[in-house]
Order: sequence, then C-alpha cells, then structure tokens
Amino acid sequence: MAIEIYWGSGSPYSWRVLLALEYKRLAYDSHLLQFSKQEHKSPQMLRMNPRGRVPVLKDGDYVVFESLACLLYLDRKYPDYPLFGTSAEEAGTIMRVICEYQAYAENFVTQIVSAVFLDQLDQQAEEITRAMHLVGGEARTIEGRLSKSDWLVGEQPSAADLTVFPGIMLLRRAMEKREAGDLRSRFLPMESTYPAIARWIARVEQLPGYDRSYPPHWRDMAHRS
Repeated sequence: MAIEIYWGSGSPYSWRVLLALEYKRLAYDSHLLQFSKQEHKSPQMLRMNPRGRVPVLKDGDYVVFESLACLLYLDRKYPDYPLFGTSAEEAGTIMRVICEYQAYAENFVTQIVSAVFLDQLDQQAEEITRAMHLVGGEARTIEGRLSKSDWLVGEQPSAADLTVFPGIMLLRRAMEKREAGDLRSRFLPMESTYPAIARWIARVEQLPGYDRSYPPHWRDMAHRS
C-alpha cells in the first residue's frame, strides 16, 4: 500500500514532507487539500488529525502528523537517503540546527509573511521592524554556515535543509510582493544580500522531484502574472 500525503499548497510544513518523500525516492499518493474549502477540517481529516492541520502522512494503518514527526518517521521506516545523518553526532547537529530555526526564526518569518500577505505592515510597524531585525540575524547565521558548506549540516541534504528551505522560500515570496515595500531591500536581491543562501536554494531546486513538490498555486500565479 502506497504512502499517502494530505497537504496544502503553500504550507511550508507540507512542503518539508513532500521534499522528503521525493528525496527518498518513495512512491506516494498525493491528496492536495483546498484551504479555501476547509478540506483540512473535514470529518475524514479530523479523524486522522484532530487539530485539523496539514501535513498528514498515512502509511498503511499508521498515521502521523506534525512535519518533523513525519520526517523522523520516514527516516526510520525508509533509511535510504538519510535525513538525520549517519552518526549520533550528525543527528544531534541536524536537530540542533532545526531547533535553532524554530526557536529564533520561524515565528518571526511567519509574522512578517502574514503581515505582507494581509497588507498589515503599517498596523504592525513596530513588531515587524523587530521581527525583520531578528530574522536578519538568523539569516546571517545561515549564510555563514552555507558559506563553508553546500548543505546546512554535513555533505548531503538533511532534515535541516528540508525544514529551513520552505520558510526561506516563503519569506522570499513575501518580499517579492508590492506590499513588502521598503522591506524588500533587506533581503533582495538575494544573490547580493545572501549569496551563499541563493546558491543553496539553487542546489535544493536541483534535487530529484523538486518540481513535483513545488506549491502548485505559486506556479499558477506566476503564469497569470
């Protein structure tokens, strides 16, 4: 029985798991849910995840949700192309980098992106200024790591890359919006502001199956613009 993934387009958490499935060359059935129709809160979904959130991964009779739990499950169940390294030391470093991103950057990235997409930068000016300062500091830390290595930890892509990448791509997408205004110059063009991160993005985009993981509504909107 194939793995099933229930996900939403543009969800960075869903994107992590799709990237993992593709990187591990695993066959899976894709169930793209429409947030606008509240499909992620349908009775079927709530039976699998009472929180009504995506992604949800189903493998036979086993169901797991929360993106990092999904990554860990996939790595233990299907160890080829490991996501958490090949040694205890490497696994510890990968988890540390993930924890740092979650603790010091992720919430602020979400805050900035939401303010841009909802056109609320003026109403949240003080909070966004602080968030931009903190995210900029974490971006410089990531830039430093990637200036010395192709990947965030070790010589191969890992769960650290798959965790951080969707958030950075979402932030870049927000900064490209007209509503971002003067904030844009703090991150873009990324090739000059964060050149190591820009090169890393290009490497991730070359991973097997990347195109299949890309948020479809982003591609549709690009075609319409």
